[in-house]
Amino acid sequence: MAVEHFRVLIVGAGISGIGAGYFLGRKCPAHSYAILEGRNDLGGTWDLFRYPGIRSDSDMCTLGYSFRPWKESRTIADGQAILSYLRETAQVFGIDRHIRFQHRVRSASWSSEQSCWTVDVEVGPHKELVRYTCNFLFLCSGYYDYQEGYAPVFAGSGDFQGKLIHPQDWPKDFDCRGQRVVVIGSGATAVTLVPALAKTAAHVTMLQRSPSYILPIPADDRLGKVLRKHLPERAAYRLIRWRNILRGIFFYQMCRRAPERAKRFFRRTLAQQLPPDFAIDVHFKPHYEPWDQRVCFAPDADLFRAIWSGRASVVTDQIVSFTKQGILLESSQELQADVIVTATGLKLLVCGGIRLSVDGTVVEVGKCLTYKGLMLSNVPNCAVCTGYTNASWTLRAELSSEYVCRLLNYMDRHGYTQCVPRHGAVTVQTQPLLGLTSGYIQRGSGQFPKQGFKAPWVLHQNYLFDLLSLRFGKVNDGTLAFSSASTTGPPGNPGG
Repeated sequence: MAVEHFRVLIVGAGISGIGAGYFLGRKCPAHSYAILEGRNDLGGTWDLFRYPGIRSDSDMCTLGYSFRPWKESRTIADGQAILSYLRETAQVFGIDRHIRFQHRVRSASWSSEQSCWTVDVEVGPHKELVRYTCNFLFLCSGYYDYQEGYAPVFAGSGDFQGKLIHPQDWPKDFDCRGQRVVVIGSGATAVTLVPALAKTAAHVTMLQRSPSYILPIPADDRLGKVLRKHLPERAAYRLIRWRNILRGIFFYQMCRRAPERAKRFFRRTLAQQLPPDFAIDVHFKPHYEPWDQRVCFAPDADLFRAIWSGRASVVTDQIVSFTKQGILLESSQELQADVIVTATGLKLLVCGGIRLSVDGTVVEVGKCLTYKGLMLSNVPNCAVCTGYTNASWTLRAELSSEYVCRLLNYMDRHGYTQCVPRHGAVTVQTQPLLGLTSGYIQRGSGQFPKQGFKAPWVLHQNYLFDLLSLRFGKVNDGTLAFSSASTTGPPGNPGG
């Protein structure tokens, strides 16, 4: 079997992988790299999800890249606009030439003797086995399963005579015009779907077991328009981006440090958006603290406008079973439905489901510690891109890529071929990596690496802290162990 070698292999061609390709090309131009993408197109999340209304839940001045300004006036963008932006970015910077589609990585094994990874890949519909080697592995595949979403088993679901859909498998060209729709869920997907479906459906009911925090926000940035009008494009973009970063940090810190104040703010805001007799405390007063779960945003208050118009409604109750005509609730109410959408969440998948091993020993990722929220303890020359849960994913993804480039250049300057995070004999108290109480996080948290409570074993949910640590902190901080091997690649392969 012919084996192709690269200095760096990136897994995933979504927001993280495309950004990683950009930074490698600019900051490590001597390093050959390839991006392995299991799907037929780039875009990751924005190519996968096709349900009505799919959009960002972060503003595009922070979800977009720092190196390529978002030029549209609408900063809460729909999925197609985001996908077009990613495609254009990959093309403009030549990143698309490095992407290999229908390349699904199945396993990666590290050899300390040769200082390289051997990566086994299934290619195309026939799953032809192809092998690559690389000196550094950068996993940018996100943290959920692209093959299927989370779909709990509901009693009587086989009896339902209508259409049952999970948003991750939305049927192409499906139209619910004039039909009664029930959307099960209260997270970001449900909050997106309900107003989108309400435009044509006879009626849409958001059926939730318990409420979520939902906040209306403007879809257009008025101040941003003014700045773009009077300043050069890049200067305006930097100002808008930093304004949004700092505003997001302030809002999150306010919610965590003064939760009662935040609750009053949420309720006061919703009271201005909903009918006077609406039962806000029943349907929009969560039982958890703000940002224990991710806050959902409703651009231009679209969800609340749909409720006010009567095209949509909210029911907070427990499901007993599906029936032929809909859903029976604990309150004995039966919701009539022609279509039921199970917006019940995602299935988490660590490291894209790739089987990692080091010198013949399988890596149990769930038992690893995360170094700076980026590398795995005792796993050499490997980084895992993880974004924020309380802000735009791209903000941390870019810092992660910059850090990987700093690390590679440091190793080159000093002649090192291996680096591995080690905590030695020090006992590190641990906590879950993703500190949210959302159901999909709790279901999959055991497979993810743990974090500590002190640097460098902690994943900060704060862009400013990470900026200092990842962009300006010392590379050789005493935790990373550097070494050199006699070879920098497998016999017969170029070193890149």
